[in-house]
Amino acid sequence: MDGENQNNGSCDISFAEKVRFYSYDYLKCFLYLVDCDSTDNVFTKSLYSKLITSSHLLEDFLDFHGAKNNSDWYLYRELAAAIRHISMGGYAQKHIANRLIFYDIHDKENFSVNGEATLAFMTNSLMMLAPAIIEEASRLNIELPKKGFKAGHFPGITTGEMLDHDFEDEHKDQYSKHIVRVANEFISIADDFDTFEFVEVYDQVGLKALVPDRVNEVEIRRFEMRVHNLQSSFDSYVMHGGFLYGDRNLKRFRSYFSVIYHLLQVMGRQLHFYERHLIDIGYKFVYTKAREQLIRLVDPDVLLDCTINYGLYYVNHFFSFGKEVAREILQGNIERSSITVGIPKELGFHCRPSLMVAKIVQNYGGEVKLIAGGDQFDASSVLDIQWAGGKIQKENIQQVEFQGDIRALKDIETLAGVNYGEDQMGKGIPLPKSLQYLR
Repeated sequence: MDGENQNNGSCDISFAEKVRFYSYDYLKCFLYLVDCDSTDNVFTKSLYSKLITSSHLLEDFLDFHGAKNNSDWYLYRELAAAIRHISMGGYAQKHIANRLIFYDIHDKENFSVNGEATLAFMTNSLMMLAPAIIEEASRLNIELPKKGFKAGHFPGITTGEMLDHDFEDEHKDQYSKHIVRVANEFISIADDFDTFEFVEVYDQVGLKALVPDRVNEVEIRRFEMRVHNLQSSFDSYVMHGGFLYGDRNLKRFRSYFSVIYHLLQVMGRQLHFYERHLIDIGYKFVYTKAREQLIRLVDPDVLLDCTINYGLYYVNHFFSFGKEVAREILQGNIERSSITVGIPKELGFHCRPSLMVAKIVQNYGGEVKLIAGGDQFDASSVLDIQWAGGKIQKENIQQVEFQGDIRALKDIETLAGVNYGEDQMGKGIPLPKSLQYLR
């Protein structure tokens, strides 16, 4: 085994030689940055990618050798972690900026301006970190590369040309069922995200009360994964052709969950860095000293402002408008039908049966109308159903019609078959297995 001890898998190359090797490309990036007069056109996706990979390898190497518990090497390790997470957030924000021309989303202009401010914070932070990293490497006697990278090593990904669009996705019969499933899942995720409802811009007191107690890396990364799974499902089963061609509503829909996904990526990386590296939680002196040095280079107040007043605000904003598009898509793709069923015996459409019917309709997301005596009522609204109940009782109507989403109608018919989940005294009874989601 070349250079490696065959007995224990360890390497004969010394730590000093290895740390120089794993610092080489990493430090070349910062020698390049300290020579830049401005950040204009400097931070391309290829530069972010190099920063991410080189810092990740260096961080892993240092962690393997115990840098987290070594007072001499701890700061160098923390600086590598800072570069990795800020660069990951920057990469995601740069992706949004590059793709924004293709996104069909609400309030694109203001979003672009605020996104540029967030990206500027990340690039300025990286520029502040660059000389500090070179200084720390020199203190540790890590040999610096003779010269840094050049701008030509990091071209941008955009050009003024596009490849010809010379084939179409074939519309398949099963697309509709996948579209309906994805649209319903988007609405469900958006409803769950309402926990983080954004009412007004937060000041620093409000930001620190919010993070990490209510908004934190774990929660944001959980939603990031759910939206990523949604996007993967959409791209696999619904629309393969990207943003330029095809059904406009589907393109708009993908625009919303794509930009939400990348915003959650930005938030997740920033929250990780803030929670793990910037919050004062009373660690040992060496940790506190490193944290204080990081704070001088990366302003935690601005980081929180970008994460919440930009990131959280626009995730909520785009979930709200994306839900409208999802509902339009649902209405255009659900299979419709009608059923005629009896009314709840003895007590009619009082609170319990009205709630059960509304929950079924809300579960599927498609439109369903209750028709009683020639009048139409919204079957997703408990109040509307109870209004219908008053008319039914007054006019002694024995049967009603439901029209709309066939999936909801099937469950409403099942529910009606067990007297809407209650006995004639109005007490709840066990529901069929297919309706257990109502409990």
